Amino acid sequence: MTGPTREATADLITLPGTPLADAVMDLIRPVETPSVFNHSIRSYLFARLAAGRLGLAVGHDYHDDLLFAACAMHDLGVASDGPHSQRFEVEGADRAAAFLNDRGVPADDADQVWQAIALHTSPGIAERRGTLCVLVRAGVALDFGGPLGADHIDAVTAEQADAVHAAYPRLDMVRSLTDAIVAQAAKNPTNAPRYAIPGEFLRERETFGRTRLEHACRSSRWGN
Repeated sequence: MTGPTREATADLITLPGTPLADAVMDLIRPVETPSVFNHSIRSYLFARLAAGRLGLAVGHDYHDDLLFAACAMHDLGVASDGPHSQRFEVEGADRAAAFLNDRGVPADDADQVWQAIALHTSPGIAERRGTLCVLVRAGVALDFGGPLGADHIDAVTAEQADAVHAAYPRLDMVRSLTDAIVAQAAKNPTNAPRYAIPGEFLRERETFGRTRLEHACRSSRWGN
């Protein structure tokens, strides 16, 4: 089997390169660990592949800048410079929407990004809140390789996965992101409500030393 052409690989890993996308990169790169940063970018690249599988066309069914912004900033709630005063999904959504508003993004578009980030850990809800929520949830789930949902797992070929991971290595992502979520959750009881992802991660780490998600990801498609 031959691998993807250089042109196909370049198209696969190309980021929007717009002023807004560049500003998002400048925001998240200094405040997220390399592992979480790479996860955020891979989530966008995988979301585009999921869009193709769903027959969704950029510019018609979704706005690429908004998809990039929502995926790239979906874990901004665990960034090192955050206030860490709400559950991380909501904190990240608030920060992302404020960032977009400050740059003149229409309020309706900023609200779509807010919803996509706030709901990315909420299966069964995100999928009912519009295309952007669907794609962000799908991109994030694909980067976990199955444990968050395998509906679109075959949207990524082995060759495509290799190209994405070569450009943005995993760097023990599952452990690194879980560490960040747990650390944020531990700072304030309001950050870790029961039955929400941050609250359950914190309690599972305290009780068992690792989360169920970490255990499940060991046998996922990507393995970490």
